[in-house]
Amino acid sequence: MLKPTLSAAEKLHATGISAEVIDPRTLVPFDSDTIVRSVTKTGRAMIVDEARDRCSAASHIAAIVADKAFSALKAPVKRVTVPDVSMPYAPNAESRVLPNDDQIARVATDLVRAWAH
Repeated sequence: MLKPTLSAAEKLHATGISAEVIDPRTLVPFDSDTIVRSVTKTGRAMIVDEARDRCSAASHIAAIVADKAFSALKAPVKRVTVPDVSMPYAPNAESRVLPNDDQIARVATDLVRAWAH
């Protein structure tokens, strides 16, 4: 999800929103300190994952943010994930359920504007 997330960050930059993109690369070991530093700095967290929301890396990272950086949050943690459906095999169908740059940018914009302080 790095490529669509970076593309979304460029779109956000064009609208005046600065997005910090972190690609943790691995879940074990997981660099939670980098995530906590970012949330402490920005007050926000949005996690993009190509898996379903339930029992995913996104839900685990959201739990880490809640455990270690809750007091720094200015808004709820948002997750952009695949809907709870069976993953289609056909590429044209798969592309309809995977998060894309427009969806990521829209959620990020809502996160910033709806919870601006």
